Amino acid sequence: MSPAPERPGNDCDVAVIGGGVVGLSLAYGLAKTGLTVTILDEGDVAHRASRGNFGLVWVQGKGLDNPDYASWSLASARAWPVFADEIEAATETPLSYEQRGGLMASLTEQDLDARCNDLRRLHNRGRDCADFERLDAGGMKRLLPAIGPDVVGGTFCPHDGHVNALRLFNALHAAAASLGAIYRPNATVEAINCRLDGFSITGAAGEIRAGKVVLAAGLGNARLGPMVGIHAPVRPQRGQILVTEKLAHFLDYPLGTIRQTDEGGVMIGDSKEEVGFDNGTRHDVLAGIAANAIRIFPLLAQAQVVRSWGALRVMTPDGYPIYDRSVTHPGAYLVTCHSGVTLAAVHASHVAGMIASGDWLPDLTPFAAGRFADVPPPG
Repeated sequence: MSPAPERPGNDCDVAVIGGGVVGLSLAYGLAKTGLTVTILDEGDVAHRASRGNFGLVWVQGKGLDNPDYASWSLASARAWPVFADEIEAATETPLSYEQRGGLMASLTEQDLDARCNDLRRLHNRGRDCADFERLDAGGMKRLLPAIGPDVVGGTFCPHDGHVNALRLFNALHAAAASLGAIYRPNATVEAINCRLDGFSITGAAGEIRAGKVVLAAGLGNARLGPMVGIHAPVRPQRGQILVTEKLAHFLDYPLGTIRQTDEGGVMIGDSKEEVGFDNGTRHDVLAGIAANAIRIFPLLAQAQVVRSWGALRVMTPDGYPIYDRSVTHPGAYLVTCHSGVTLAAVHASHVAGMIASGDWLPDLTPFAAGRFADVPPPG
C-alpha cells in the first residue's frame, strides 16, 4: 500500500460519517487505497441498523422489479469469499462465513408458485441474476431433515450465505484501524460546510477538515444529505428478531427468516412494520414470528427464547439503495442501503474505489438520488 498523500490544512483525506457496517466497509476500502480516513460515529444514541442485523449474505429474491439491484447484490455475493478471507487475515477474527446456498420455505402451493414466478420473471429480463431451484417437500426434507410437514416446498439459491454479524462489525473496526483509519465515537455532526480544499465538519467532535466526505449515516442521511446538496428521503422500517438458546446443530442452510448461528442459537425474524422511529418490540408480532417458525421447524417449539429486539431498517421510497455524489458540493458522496452485510464486499471494493479515484462508474447510475426528486423529505 502506498503512503497516504499529505493534505495541508486538512485533518484527513476522507471523513466517513457513520460507523455502522456500511460506513466501516467504506472506510476500510478507502484506507486500503492509501487515503487517510476519519470515521465520525454518532454512537449508541443512533438508530443503528447494524445492531439488529440478521447476518445474511442474501441475493434470492433481491431486485424482483429492479434487475440492476439484482445484479449488484449478486456481484457482492460473488465478491464475499475474497472479502471474508481478507478481513479474517487482517484481524485474525473468525467471521464464521458460509456460502453453501440458502432456502426459502413455503407453507402453501400458492406462495411457492408466486415466488417461483417472480424469480423466473426476473431471469427472463436477461440480466445477470441469481440462479434458483424449485424444490418440493421431499427436496426440502433432504436438505433440511428437521423441516415440518406443513412445508410444501421451497426455493434454493446457491449464492446465498450468512456470517456472524457482530464479529464482522468488530472485525471491520479492527481492519480499518490497522490501516490507520481514526474512529471518533459520540461524534454527532451538526453542519457540513464547503471549503476551498474540501469540507469543514462541525459537531460534538469539534471541527474536522477533510478533502472528501462520505455520508453513510443510515437514517441520519435524511438530515445530512441536504447539507451537501443530496436529497435522501429515507425512512425507518422496524423488524423484530427472536434468538433461542443454543441448540444442537440442525440447520445446514440459512433460510431468509431463520438461521442457526455458528454458536448454536437460532435467529428468527420476518416482520416489516411502519412505526416510525420506535425500535421496541410487540408481543403479538413476536408470537406470530415464533408460530410461523415452529410450523417450519417443529423442534423449535421446545426451544427457550433468550433474547428479542427490534431494529430499524433504512428504507428508501422504492426500497433500493442510494449511491450518489454531489454536483453542488464536489467531493461529497452519499451511500444508503438496507442490506449493509450483503453489500459490504462491493462497498469495500467498488464503491470505495470510485470515491477514492473520483471516477463514478455507470454501475451506480441507476441508484442516483435524482429518482426521488419529487419525493418530499421525511416528515
